[in-house]
Amino acid sequence: MNDSARSFNHSPEQENTRLKRGLSSRQLTMIAIGGSIGTGLFMASGSAIHEAGPGGALLAYAAVGLMVYFLMTSLGEMASFLPVSGSFSTYSSRFVDPALGFAMGWNYWYNWAITIAAELSASTLLIKFWFPDSHSLLWSALFLALILGLNLLSVKGFGESEYWFAFIKVATVIIFIVVGTLMIFGILGGEAVGLKNWMIGDTPIHGGWAAVLGVFMAAGFSFQGTELIGIAAGESKEPQKNVPKAIRQVFWRILLFYVLAILVISLLIPYTNPNLVNDSVENIGQSPFTIVFDKAGLAFAASVMNAVILTAVLSAGNSGMYASTRMLWHLAKEGHAPRLFAKVTGKGVPIYALLLTTLVGMMAFLASIFGDGTVYVWLLNASGLSGFIAWFGIAISHYRFRKAYIAQGRDLNDLPYRAKWFPFGPLFALILCVIVIGGQNYTAFIGNRIDWNGILVSYIGLPLFLLLWLGYKWVKKTKIVPLKECRLDVEEED
Repeated sequence: MNDSARSFNHSPEQENTRLKRGLSSRQLTMIAIGGSIGTGLFMASGSAIHEAGPGGALLAYAAVGLMVYFLMTSLGEMASFLPVSGSFSTYSSRFVDPALGFAMGWNYWYNWAITIAAELSASTLLIKFWFPDSHSLLWSALFLALILGLNLLSVKGFGESEYWFAFIKVATVIIFIVVGTLMIFGILGGEAVGLKNWMIGDTPIHGGWAAVLGVFMAAGFSFQGTELIGIAAGESKEPQKNVPKAIRQVFWRILLFYVLAILVISLLIPYTNPNLVNDSVENIGQSPFTIVFDKAGLAFAASVMNAVILTAVLSAGNSGMYASTRMLWHLAKEGHAPRLFAKVTGKGVPIYALLLTTLVGMMAFLASIFGDGTVYVWLLNASGLSGFIAWFGIAISHYRFRKAYIAQGRDLNDLPYRAKWFPFGPLFALILCVIVIGGQNYTAFIGNRIDWNGILVSYIGLPLFLLLWLGYKWVKKTKIVPLKECRLDVEEED
């Protein structure tokens, strides 16, 4: 019997802390797609084109897309071999250092718990497009109850809701690309524009390489969420078959949904258009998608895009609730959080982990609307780098996993999925992650005076992560795991 086919007998106590493999191939594939489509594409893409010009924005998004592709193939290799809901935390603990795994787990839980609050804030702004005089608390409570309800049902409930959320986003992007292409060639919306918007001013790259670097940083945030497939692998049916299937399609989806969409926007809207600067959800009429649909003669474009972006926001909140709940469950299983949070319902939902995550998200949201929101701003800033830190962990874990796999005399042909371009892929992603993390607010270091406040606001998440990592290392006296001692045994989470 090979490792991936092992099964174990579980005691009643163990059954009470086990998740259920309820995610189908169809749902897992849509989670992989939907994770990367959100307000970053629908709103912030216009600002990226305005800042760096059409060529600069396209170059920055393509570079980040390549980094994300390598990260997802790295994650795919580990997640199909070792499908656990602890994902990044487990891999970091086993293949690098238990202290890194501890810090990665808490970092990821905190990141998504705070993100739930951010999505609630965004959803109330979006709903006021239709109901401007309604109270924010009413809608935030309703949306929080909806997200909580979807996660309470079962993993199937989460998977099915995320499938349809992702389907709406995907359909919108495909329709946008088709409509936009027809407009570029003059088949729809009047005169053909061709390449003329790439020829104005100092295009194709506006603002030089500094502007491209700035967009590169912002583009990284747009892609965050693609790593959710690593968490979902722990509850997917036949992960050895379904995870590789979902990962293989990531490259083409990044190409289609980001590179092609941004190319269409840049060809149809000149980078000098002042409306592209308004990238907040309050300015739905200035979304590049809305502007293009308006030009095509679709009078209801703003209302439709508001509904689509509301779907994207709720999808992010739904995914955030799922990811943070599973990570807290894993931390409890490992003894890094109170054991209470490892308990699950009969349907395999970590109920106490879910309730605590909901409470944190709700408290953070309340902090954003009462007083001047200062507490919430600091919380949000502290979580800003968390996604990149998770990516950093994926890259270094995969590099060490592959080295350990070979060092222990295993055959690479036995892997359910093998990432191509090793070791270039993970090393390339690792270097770019370090650049993104380090360059978050590089302008604060430039000039006559160092902007200490800007540095503190931008980088506060980094010392918090290092405190978790080095603090645990100091208390537990952990060391980097030698390659021949890395645990490669595949076992069900019990």
